[in-house]
Formats: sequence, structure tokens, C-alpha cells
Amino acid sequence: MKAIVQDRYGAADVLTFADVDRPPMTDDDVLVRVHAAGVDPGVWHLMAGLPYPVRLVSGLRRPKVRIRGMDVAGTVEAVGTNVTALKPGDEVFGTCEGAFAEYVRVRAEKVAPKPANLTFEGAAVVPISGSTALQALQRGKVRSGQRVLVIGAAGGVGTFAVQLAKAFGAHVTGVCSTAKIDLVTRLGADDVIDYTRAEITGTYDLILDTAGNRRLSRLRAALTPTGTVVLVGGEGGGKWFGGNGRALGAVMLNPFVRHSLLGLLALVRPHDLRALSEFIAAGRVVPVIDRTFPLADVPEAVRHIHNGRAAGKVVVTV
Repeated sequence: MKAIVQDRYGAADVLTFADVDRPPMTDDDVLVRVHAAGVDPGVWHLMAGLPYPVRLVSGLRRPKVRIRGMDVAGTVEAVGTNVTALKPGDEVFGTCEGAFAEYVRVRAEKVAPKPANLTFEGAAVVPISGSTALQALQRGKVRSGQRVLVIGAAGGVGTFAVQLAKAFGAHVTGVCSTAKIDLVTRLGADDVIDYTRAEITGTYDLILDTAGNRRLSRLRAALTPTGTVVLVGGEGGGKWFGGNGRALGAVMLNPFVRHSLLGLLALVRPHDLRALSEFIAAGRVVPVIDRTFPLADVPEAVRHIHNGRAAGKVVVTV
């Protein structure tokens, strides 16, 4: 089968389009014929092996898993003997290791039925970014009537966060660049701040920061006296800590302030996929796709994500 493989860490040039064997299955696995795969910043981090602690999991000298890609949508080709909830022909979406390929082996509990009102491309961009946005709002204990600020509102996580916060009944303000104001407004934001022309104003019960380029002191200044900040990823911070440096600082400061300063380590969980499917089926959440690339052009898709210009998600078709 065709796949995007990587045998060393580095820039997008280390990703090559090659022929590889189909992955072997175990009794608890599902073999999925991939139709689309999402591209997110995690793909770049695993490709580059940065920040360095990533390599403790992914391999110290070279990647343990040769095929990149985590978000997947496709059709079940075969199931292991212990799998009873899925059958060949089922359309599914979820997470895996090795989505940038024609076929991928997935643990059965890592996928769920694809929402009927989504294309494979739409479904492929939901699992990681949608789950991250949902868990960030849950960690921030969002409630109806609260004022929520989403920084990075036009990004992969941000586009989901704006819609989900509105679905929970919050008053949502999005922060984005001039070119993306119309998109964030269409997603349902009540107010939009153009960060190229204005600073954040007002006070908020909950701030979700997906951009990672503002100091904690500036975020705290925009909170109500008992408000909450949830730090969701973010770039920068150097080769050793990356965006995790700010989260570590927040955890250390949190016990000494009235505000709640929280980091987030999101995991894609089956019940979150089901919850997202319900929001999508009801038309309350619509995935935003910025660009689509063929499988052979994954290196270019990763470059597009890494330059920070994408509005919404990037997807690869197989």
C-alpha cells in the first residue's frame, strides 16, 4: 500500500511517499480503508521530534512509528475476532497511529460511527481538535450565560471551541486576525477581537488560549476575580519545553491565586467522539476545512499547518 513514511526526525522533507506492507491485525483491532486523514500540529511535533521530551515516547534517535497521521476517517475493511461492535463496510472516524496511508490498523475502541451528515473529509478533522475543544470547555466548567474568550478562534481547536461554547449557552468572544473575522463571526461568536488592531478588552469567566503567545499576567488581567484560564497547546517555548512551559508555570502559580490557571492534556475518548457526533448531527457544530491535499502532498500539508495561516483544519484525502 502507499503511505507517508519517516525514518528520521527533521523538517517536512523527511516525509516520503512510499510502498509499505499492510499493517498486521490482532484480535482487538479493526483494519480501516482510509478515505481521509486530518493534519494537526501534533503531526509536526512528532515529525520534528520537538520539544525533545516528545522523543521519550516517540523514539530517542528515530521515530518508533514510521507512518505519521493520527486523525482518520474511512471504511472498515476487516475486524478482529474479539470485535463485535463493528463490521466490514461500517463508516468510522477516530484516532490511530499511521493515518497517512491507504490502510491503517486501529484499536476498535479508538473509532466510532461516522456522523451521517459528514463527508469523510469532514469527519477526519474532528477527533483530536474537537475532543481538545470539548475537554477544554469541560475542564473550565463552562456554564450557560458565562462570558468565554477563545484566543486562536480561527484555528483547528478554536473553530470547534467557539461553536461548542455557544452550544453550551455561553457568550463567546473570539480573537483572530483581520482576514479571519468573517469566519469566526459565521461560527457564532457574539464578538470578535482583531488582535492585529486591538488588545483584549473586557473581563471573562473563562479564557481558552489555543495560541500560546500571551503571558499569563495578561490573561489574568482579562479574568473576573474568580475566572479560569485553560491553556490549550500553543507553540514557542524552545526545543525543550515548547508550549508546555507556560502550562507548567500556570500549575505552579495556581495554588497562590484566586483565579484557576489550568493546563490541558487532551485524550480522544470514545464518549467524547459520541458527544461530538451528537452536536454535529444536530447541526450545532460544523467542521471547518481550510485546504485539502492528496496523500502524496502530506509534506506540503504539514508546512501549511506549521506556518500558522490555516483557518480551521487541513485534511488529506486518500
